[in-house]
Amino acid sequence: MPRRPMLLWVRTGTAHIHLDDAAPYRLGRGQGIWIPADGWRDRVIATEPGTVAFPLSPQATIGSGAPSTPTGFEVPDDWQDWLIQHFNLQVTPYSAHGYPGSAIADLLRPARRHRHETDPATTLSPPPVPKARGARALAEELLRDPALDLTVEQWGTRVLCSARSLRRAFVADTGLTFEQWRLGCRLGAAVELLAAGYDVDQVATRVGFASRNGLTRAFKQRFGQTPREFGREVRSQVTAGDPSTLGERATAARQTDAMVSMVGPGVARAAPDLLPATRTPPHANDAHVLTWVYRGSGYLDIGDRRYERERGVATWIPAGADHVTVLRENSVSLPLGNAGPGDLQLTAPLQVRFSPSWDDYLMFCSVSARSRLRPDGYDSRHILGLFAEQVAAQRALSVPMPTDPRARAAAMDYLRTIGTSGGSPALGVPSEVHRAFRDETDMTFSRWRYAARMRVARDLLVGGAKPSAVARRVGYAHLPTFSAAFSRFHGLSPREYQEREAERA
Repeated sequence: MPRRPMLLWVRTGTAHIHLDDAAPYRLGRGQGIWIPADGWRDRVIATEPGTVAFPLSPQATIGSGAPSTPTGFEVPDDWQDWLIQHFNLQVTPYSAHGYPGSAIADLLRPARRHRHETDPATTLSPPPVPKARGARALAEELLRDPALDLTVEQWGTRVLCSARSLRRAFVADTGLTFEQWRLGCRLGAAVELLAAGYDVDQVATRVGFASRNGLTRAFKQRFGQTPREFGREVRSQVTAGDPSTLGERATAARQTDAMVSMVGPGVARAAPDLLPATRTPPHANDAHVLTWVYRGSGYLDIGDRRYERERGVATWIPAGADHVTVLRENSVSLPLGNAGPGDLQLTAPLQVRFSPSWDDYLMFCSVSARSRLRPDGYDSRHILGLFAEQVAAQRALSVPMPTDPRARAAAMDYLRTIGTSGGSPALGVPSEVHRAFRDETDMTFSRWRYAARMRVARDLLVGGAKPSAVARRVGYAHLPTFSAAFSRFHGLSPREYQEREAERA
């Protein structure tokens, strides 16, 4: 099984790296280490309490220039957001805007030898991804790093699926055998890298061909010209290295090159000037996914609805919902965790805002959820409680809160459970708690709960949620019951209130 090199960066705290029997490396805040793919058998990473460290895995084949031995280095401040976004691109389906395939197809089209050959515009599109889970995981990993050279049997071990099932899934879902699909993936990557200015030898290594001759034969058979001829022609018409024209694989290659330049000796190099806009392809997740915007802004499109996302906003994306997620230039996001439909009842996106004081902890949650660097006994469901607590704290700003400790605890418990169990019942609440609500909020506990539900409902309606979805969110099983309760409290139906607020906006 091929190994990948690793770059470990410590944002805060302390990490210890053990490689075989060598003396351990100790990294403090702002320090990193480059660990090459070969030359060691065992690797153990341990972090001290309060540490946030990012494990980054560049492409398996990175060309020349990377240190061949473990190398420690200082991470300049201007590289840090770049490294965080690199981690995001590594563990999510985000990709940078690509070089327009139609433009490259125009360059290849004149070289076709026979009229019946496949149109280059179709050959340049990413090969279709199989739908079956194991085959899809295989395909997504190869799209990220086409140089991975595993047999179908080895892939089966890696994605927990039999080789026979993988082969069947590729043919059934894409019309291609696994070998045909992988070749198309590698040739598509080769086109992007040649357009980005890499030479033929570099491209052959990066996309998984054993030799330059192997790439040349496959490229000429598919496109009717050699990689060198194509590279010379495309570089005469585009600006090689322009970030706005790089495709996904070329972007990954440039990121790896930049990472290696940061590790290498010499004068500290400046980070790339701009974090490019990124987006996911249209897709649906098997589980609810929580994603958080650390820097900048973006949006989530589901159907004809757009949900804006700003700095600090965390969003649950419902399972099974076809969606596209976009980050604008100089924006960074991170996935925080997943939840199964049995753990969280969710039919529409749910958002809450975290203050900057949460940044380090949320980064720790992201690394724990999407890498092997996680604490002993890690519980992937803890993010549900964290989100619920923040929702409760945010809702507490919308209604008068008692100061009596027991009454406040009852209020927060209710705010946490709105829409899940209908809130904590008034039964069993001590009389002194009821008295504190009357004295400190001028409402009985029952009336306060009613007001809290209506306040949360108003916020959701103003945000554009449909009344039926709001009804479920605030704990009503049926829309007519919610509409009647809302109308009694506000003198307007939910729809009328929403229309009025939209006119005022």
